[in-house]
Amino acid sequence: MARLAQTAGLTDVQQEILSTVRDFVDKEIIPVATELEHRDEYPQQIVDGLKELGLFGLMIPEEYGGLGESLLTYALCVEEIARGWMSVSGIINTHFIVAYMLKQHGTQEQKDHFLPRMAAGDMRGAFSMSEPGLGSDVSAITSKAVKDGDEYVLNGQKMWLTNGGTSSLVAVLVRSDEGHPEGTAPHKSMTTFLIEKEPGFGEVRPGLTIPGKIDKMGYKGVDTTELIMDGLRIPADRVLGGVTGRGFYQMMDGVEVGRVNVAARGCGVAQRAFELGVQYAQQRHTFGKPIAQHQAIQFKLAEMGTKVEAAHAMMVNAARKKDSGERNDLEAGMAKYLASEYCKEVVEDAFRIHGGYGFSKEYEIERLYREAPMLLIGEGTAEIQKMIIGRRLLEEYRFQG
Repeated sequence: MARLAQTAGLTDVQQEILSTVRDFVDKEIIPVATELEHRDEYPQQIVDGLKELGLFGLMIPEEYGGLGESLLTYALCVEEIARGWMSVSGIINTHFIVAYMLKQHGTQEQKDHFLPRMAAGDMRGAFSMSEPGLGSDVSAITSKAVKDGDEYVLNGQKMWLTNGGTSSLVAVLVRSDEGHPEGTAPHKSMTTFLIEKEPGFGEVRPGLTIPGKIDKMGYKGVDTTELIMDGLRIPADRVLGGVTGRGFYQMMDGVEVGRVNVAARGCGVAQRAFELGVQYAQQRHTFGKPIAQHQAIQFKLAEMGTKVEAAHAMMVNAARKKDSGERNDLEAGMAKYLASEYCKEVVEDAFRIHGGYGFSKEYEIERLYREAPMLLIGEGTAEIQKMIIGRRLLEEYRFQG
């Protein structure tokens, strides 16, 4: 029987890339992930290995030094990486979203300036929408940019930046009322700025501070931070796309592909949980036989395997829809919603199979149990996905009475 979550119709190049990534995960990530996670240590050696493999430039066009691969290839690589350690896939994801936004919306000068260094992994990306006083309500952003000659002055506080400390380029969404009369809809008066900075914490450039890492329940190793702008001056040519007022749409485009990424992460974590559960079930004996021979455990394994397969299929469909050039917000929302919910359920079932040992930090499932909840929140909660899905279904099935 074939391993779960196989993908039909891949090219030889795609299969070779995935085989290389899977081998790297098995040899370089899984053996050290739990130890690094417990220490909350940034996986520098792993990141250097991914850089060497060219994964930071996987979707960046070849003309800028990237591999020019599809969203599907990228998502399948993320699935493999998350199977090893979800935090590593987070390091790649925010970088990928910024590179994607530059590729889709940047000026030619911005593409020429940033993409080659991003493809090489020498410049790492992060992006920022959220603020301390808002969650899913992006229209409530209060951070603001004010025009001052050939520059903009930015003030405000942002929240939940993945790669906030280790990145050297941050795409930040703020309000910019200049050129937009009073009464303009909030989403039409937002602008994305490309902010270069030094990696690290504290004041990383005049007017820009990255406080220390936020201490989290899981998703450790990768740095999650705030970002504080206090009189931060940014040249006008660092407005993404060169025109103000388009930031909301640019960010939503990035989040849309990011949802495919989160779905892929959910698939990867669920796969690893299934692997751990099915392995332990064959090793652990009760009542004179392996627990895998008990019908109750077989039922759990059946449900887990089916959920892994279903989530993977939906994630692949969403990626292929985007690669075809079609709108995929419905498919991406469905994939993110299903994969994150199924991931939580598969991880919990694997945890139950482990019994008391699942509660021990010596077992890998303990780490997965703390990591899975982040996927329920990242790139939009289940409730937000349901709103997106519901609205799109009503568009498609509008009653003509």
